[in-house]
Amino acid sequence: MELVARIEALLFISARAISANQLAAALGATAREADQALDQLAEQYHARGFRLQKSKDGYQLVSSPEFAEDIENFLGLEEIAHLSRAALEVLAIIAYQQPITRPQIDSVRGVNSDSVLRTLLRHALIEEVGRSEGPGRPFLYTTTSDFLSYFGLESLEELPPLQLEPNLEFPQPPADEQHEEQAPTA
Repeated sequence: MELVARIEALLFISARAISANQLAAALGATAREADQALDQLAEQYHARGFRLQKSKDGYQLVSSPEFAEDIENFLGLEEIAHLSRAALEVLAIIAYQQPITRPQIDSVRGVNSDSVLRTLLRHALIEEVGRSEGPGRPFLYTTTSDFLSYFGLESLEELPPLQLEPNLEFPQPPADEQHEEQAPTA
């Protein structure tokens, strides 16, 4: 049976994202063959009612955002909650600077972001991915695959380029602050 169809079947039944390596191993294919099949599927889906969404966790079939209203009507769901301006600001900061800490977010915004972060965590648009090695070891935040789905993106590479006003820069962590997930260098 064609590898593309076999991969499609596994993606269809999976409730979570699956990496190309997992798909290759499950189907006795090489990682390169799985990647090529996934690229074919992604192209085919652009003209259909669903998409192949890529995230850091792998690939997942999702409905196309263009059909969200139809799906909500069919399922009897209320309209998707709209995000506040503050939530959109924090999401943008996280999306472009991830992983990032709350103090760094607060520094960019100039106000406390605790309640906004709790809301975004509750809606699974962001997640805690570890702790910074800086003072107080604050949590590090990144966006999730739900973030990508919410905004109709297949990957973070689809975000528009960031254009900062002249003389405006995102604050960077001190040079000695390293993230927990980084391996020490020899």
